[in-house]
Formats: sequence, C-alpha cells, structure tokens
Amino acid sequence: MPFEILHQPFGALTEYFIQNTETKEFVSILPAYGAVVRQLMLRHPGPGHEQSLVSLIKAPNSQQALAADEGYSSALLFPFPSRIRHGIYSYEGEMFTLPMNEAKQDHAIHGFVAGKPFELVSQQISDSEASLTLGYIHDGSYTGYPFPFDFRITYTLSAAGLSVTYEVQNTGHRSAPVSFGWHPYFTLNEEPIDQLSIELPGVRQIRLDDNLLPTGDELLTQKGDVALRERALDAAFVIEDQTADGATTVLRSARQNLTLNVWQETGPQKFNYLVVFTPIVRDKIAIESLTSNVNAFNNEQGLIKLAPNESTRGTIRVWLS
Repeated sequence: MPFEILHQPFGALTEYFIQNTETKEFVSILPAYGAVVRQLMLRHPGPGHEQSLVSLIKAPNSQQALAADEGYSSALLFPFPSRIRHGIYSYEGEMFTLPMNEAKQDHAIHGFVAGKPFELVSQQISDSEASLTLGYIHDGSYTGYPFPFDFRITYTLSAAGLSVTYEVQNTGHRSAPVSFGWHPYFTLNEEPIDQLSIELPGVRQIRLDDNLLPTGDELLTQKGDVALRERALDAAFVIEDQTADGATTVLRSARQNLTLNVWQETGPQKFNYLVVFTPIVRDKIAIESLTSNVNAFNNEQGLIKLAPNESTRGTIRVWLS
C-alpha cells in the first residue's frame, strides 16, 4: 500500500503528512491552526522528471511566521469569504454586526475559522488514496453570527493530485447563511510569477469599487493564456458555465514545461466564483475558489441558505500536467 499518514512537531503544533511512499508526493496540514495546508509536493509529469517533485504551496515556514502572517495563507474562509461591508448584514429581516477584522478597509473579512483549532475526525487509507478529515464546531457564540454549525474539511491525496472537500451542516434551529472559500498561495518551485502565465476558465470579471466591494457591474475578461509579467491582480470573477463539469484555472511555467491545474466544482451551491490575487512580493499567486461573490451576506449572490439540519458540500482539485 503506497499511502501513509504521519505526523511530526511543527513548533508547538502537530503537522500531519499524507504521503505517497512510492512517488514521495505529499501534502502537510496543521489541524491546530485552521487546518491549513502548509506544504504540497507533487511529481513533475514531464519526461525526464520521474523523480522530480514540484513545490506548489507558499506558506509560512515556522510557527512564529504563521502567527505573524496577515495574508491568510491556505486559510479556510468560512462562514464567509472575502468582505462584508463594515461587518454589517441583514438576514431574514434581522440586522447583524460582525467584528471588523480588516482595519485598512473597515470591513469584516474571511470568516472566523482561520487559525482556529480543528479536531481530527477520521483518517482513511486505501491502495489508491489517503485522506484526512478535520472538523470545527461552532456553538453560535461568535459575535454577529449566532448560527451554530458543524464544519468539516477533507484532504485527499491520490495519483490524481490533491482534492479539498468541505462539508457543513446547520446544527441550529433556524436558517443560516453560509459561504466558503479556500485561500492557497500557489507557486511553481518558487519561480517568480512574472515568468508565469495564467489562463482563466470562462468568467466575467466583477467590477469592484475603491473599497474592493462589488458595484453590480461586470467587465469583459481577456481570454486565453495571459502573461503575469508586471500584471497586478486583485480581481473577482463569476464563472460563466456553471454546469457539473466544473471550471479550471491554469498556471503555466514555460521554463519548467509545467502546468498547474486548479479545478473547482460548479453548479447549484458550488464554487461559482473565483478570486485571483498577486501579492506585492511576486513569488506566489492566490487562486481562490469561492461559493459566493464578495459581500454576499448583503447582495446574496451565491449565498447558501441552509435550513436546520441541512448540509452542503463542494470540492476543489489540484494537479500537475
């Protein structure tokens, strides 16, 4: 059986590794810090690279750096991704106020499970894959979000790459607004992104105002392979074809003859939105699959409304070609 699950110390935390012992591919996760993916190494698929592993995730390399990170590296964004204007929203006729945790813009941003301790729910190992499921339970006590839930994330490593599946159940007695996003920073062996190109799926860009909130307008988006050289991005998109086939964003390195594929499940209550962000330090790029638009708790674009005991789920996949 080529797969195994191991763990070792990472500072005062425990880092779990899902590993393919034959190919040496692995993904590492920190359950006690928001269940983030800290490392992802997949095998180069090209000829002559049979033993070559490619580093695909850029994340802090120490517990201290992790605590100081303000970029939400690999964070799970729940119960909402992106921004809620001033942290204020209305749901079913009632007003709620969330803590404003984005001081620069005075908004609430990226939910509240990032950095929180997750519990180990299960480990599964078979001849073809291995998976780790981690869970976070909210009792409804978070300010501005009195909606209890049971949230779970499953990371699965197989010959097809990494899959990330979230599932959430409304454990309260009233309808609850939810939305999810994943915030990985991707790299191709730390090659500067100015040497890379990106190809988006069929999307329409969402116009954002100076506060990075949607205006309601949509822009035409350049099609095909686009060079990232000197291109700064902090852009939101809606997927045009929201069928069960999903949508794939492609990041390419001509120098390494390498392609990273980030696939998001689309369709009702799935990942029908996308954000692409290039940080000032141009050694990584965020490709964020989202189930809703920015400020969805107010504009309700992509917002999922879960009835009591109802669940929803969705999957993102990452592989090399």
